[in-house]
Amino acid sequence: MRISFERTGGFAGISRKKTVDTANIAANEADQLPRLVEAADFFNLPEKITASATQPDRFQYKLTIEEEGREHTVTVSEAALPGTLRPLIEWLQQK
Repeated sequence: MRISFERTGGFAGISRKKTVDTANIAANEADQLPRLVEAADFFNLPEKITASATQPDRFQYKLTIEEEGREHTVTVSEAALPGTLRPLIEWLQQK
């Protein structure tokens, strides 16, 4: 499994990007990551998740996950972040 993660926006407007590949991380993390993706029901999320009202200085997250020949990208605003996706976002921000 490979995840490309980008966080943009915020007060300073700084963009942060990273890629996590389960082949290149510790075994316990490589086991945890697919569970977080499954708990988020990631491959069934819409491509864009936005809040009804725009809020300045909030983050935007873009995740692309490649797994077993399938790929899905989701862009989500911080204000509209589904609770099921939050643990995955938090995990990625800590890495």
